[in-house]
Amino acid sequence: MVNVEKLDRMDKENELTNPAYYNNRELSWLAFNQRVLEEAIDKRNALLERLKFLAIFSSNLDEFFMVRVAGIKDQVKASFNKRENKAGLTPKQQLSAIAIKNHELIKVQCETYMHTLLPLLKKEQINFISIKELTTHQHEFLESYFIDQVFPVLTPMAVDAYRPFPILLNKSLNLAVVLKEDREEQQVTGIKGRLAIVQVPAVLERYIELPTNSLERSFVLLEEVIAHFIQQLFNGYEVASVTQFRITRNADMTIHEEGARDLLKEIEKELKKRKWGAAVRLEVKASYYDEQVLAYLKQVLDIHTKDVYVVDSPLDLTMLFSFCDKIKVTHEHLGVEMFIPQPPQDLASDEDIFEKLLEQDLLFHHPYESFEPVVDFVADAAEDSDVLAIKQTLYRVSGDSPVIKALQRAAENGKQVTVLVELKARFDEEKNVQWAKELEKAGCHVIYGMTHLKTHSKITLVVRKRHNRIERFVHLGTGNYNDATAKIYTDISYLTSKRQFGIDATNFFNYLSGYTQKPSYHHLSVAPFDIRDDFLALIDKEIVCHQKHGNGRIIAKMNSLTDKVLIMKLYEASQAGVSIDLIVRGTCCLRPKIKGVSENIRVRSIIGRFLEHSRIYTFHHNGEKKVYFSSADMMTRNMVKRVEILFPILEEPLKNRTLKWLDLMLEDNIKAREQDANGNYYYLQQGRQEAVDSQKIFRQLAYQVMEDEE
Repeated sequence: MVNVEKLDRMDKENELTNPAYYNNRELSWLAFNQRVLEEAIDKRNALLERLKFLAIFSSNLDEFFMVRVAGIKDQVKASFNKRENKAGLTPKQQLSAIAIKNHELIKVQCETYMHTLLPLLKKEQINFISIKELTTHQHEFLESYFIDQVFPVLTPMAVDAYRPFPILLNKSLNLAVVLKEDREEQQVTGIKGRLAIVQVPAVLERYIELPTNSLERSFVLLEEVIAHFIQQLFNGYEVASVTQFRITRNADMTIHEEGARDLLKEIEKELKKRKWGAAVRLEVKASYYDEQVLAYLKQVLDIHTKDVYVVDSPLDLTMLFSFCDKIKVTHEHLGVEMFIPQPPQDLASDEDIFEKLLEQDLLFHHPYESFEPVVDFVADAAEDSDVLAIKQTLYRVSGDSPVIKALQRAAENGKQVTVLVELKARFDEEKNVQWAKELEKAGCHVIYGMTHLKTHSKITLVVRKRHNRIERFVHLGTGNYNDATAKIYTDISYLTSKRQFGIDATNFFNYLSGYTQKPSYHHLSVAPFDIRDDFLALIDKEIVCHQKHGNGRIIAKMNSLTDKVLIMKLYEASQAGVSIDLIVRGTCCLRPKIKGVSENIRVRSIIGRFLEHSRIYTFHHNGEKKVYFSSADMMTRNMVKRVEILFPILEEPLKNRTLKWLDLMLEDNIKAREQDANGNYYYLQQGRQEAVDSQKIFRQLAYQVMEDEE
């Protein structure tokens, strides 16, 4: 007998797989980076903040090429040509679309830097000048600087039959120098003349400040200084041309986990290879290149023309991070107003965090509320004679981490310390390997996670024995245990002494460190798979509630949304009439406002001073108000390839506080953009509405709470 209901469901699922209903992941990410670039263009931002957004745009793009573009190129090399992504593009089509969009964005970036921001700096008596503009005194200064500080560090590398083209470091800035040759024949490079490569030393500051006779601050770029005095490296030869170029390489790592006897050593071995991966992008300075050299570089690096970026601005604008810090010393008015994270409203500065947790749960909103109490939570536990054990997951930490130091002290004080250090945290592998070694030396029990999974969850368990009773304290977060990024990322910390959370945390760590079946949890939902299943059940329940009561409402905030299973379920909820608001900072493969599919879904992205990093998921459930925080985005990798935690907030006051945060973000009409049915983003029209900058208001509220307490 035919199951009509099952056939209807299959028809609906087939309809929702239409590629026209999805944004391509890579192009959606480029749209996010375009929003970052728009912040550099936005006149409402402070000048130094605009320069920093240019640096963020460049840094983002480097990682995009090293990982995402590199991965697609690997698919092409493997002759993989299926349209398996949601938007129905083959790998070759994706690379072509990426190149078209990215060349457009790079052009805007160059124009913004050269024709908008540099003139604004000049008005403030801050100048980047060319060698041609130097005074005699400045030229003499630079020549002396070159001889004393730069020349000893430089190493010219000849390219000929005996010395092949060098394997240049990923993201390094280089000069290709062509020397005139008396003989007519071409060299092995195919270039008329001899070729040498000079790497611009990364150990030297990229910009050199020049002496001036006024209040002006003038700078010249290191690569221009080297190019100008390059003749001194090649006595007896005449320099014909100097080409500035930069290579981006495939930086993804292939870790053979099952065959590895020691994962730490396997990663150390792979880290050595990363710097020399296949070239995926070639950047060349427009005013400093030789056509013959460019042709040779394309050939020797096996780079396609569409992956060559000839730019007017300096190469690698990530230098603007340190430049802005340098300028702010004398031009503080050009930067943003300093914000100091405030003490949390749930915890007074003189209160003992453990005693407070025995009374109530705590909720902190970073960076508006300080991350220091979280650091103190670990540090105080390390010194507390009643504490028996500390268990913690570490994904990314700061360079001089107080959390690491506290864990080391705890082990030295005789406590049982178990730390899961995720060695596979991309671009932090080397740092985490070092931390793992140092923690082991201090006496901590260090584990590296689970085979084929990244442990991305953020959890700490403190076990204390007092009055012959065991007390368990748990911290759960949406962000890393990184005191540095906690000042610039928006994240949530939740702390509790509830017995069932303590049991869940104990079972979670035992599952990670030993041999045991996946436990059943009272409150935690743990990926792989369980979080996705729970999301599907929560959305299904919201659909049922809406069908009964007509008040279905979902609000979800995350970094990225790419999981097709969850997107289809959100489409299903929209078709049922559920009102859905999604706050997605970055990649979003879901398309809202499609008639009959997603017309009840709104997608917004907030790009502001702080990087929106918290993950919050709420479901109305006819007034039950289910509120969850998580370390996980609604991405397939988070659902099936990572160990993640989704956890509920049970207290009504904390639920209501969270919902107020979300309401404020949904009112933002300054830093928010909305996505239309075609996947394009646009600023919200203010009209007569009051201007609402959610991050600014959160900062003001944090100060206000502090003033009220005083």
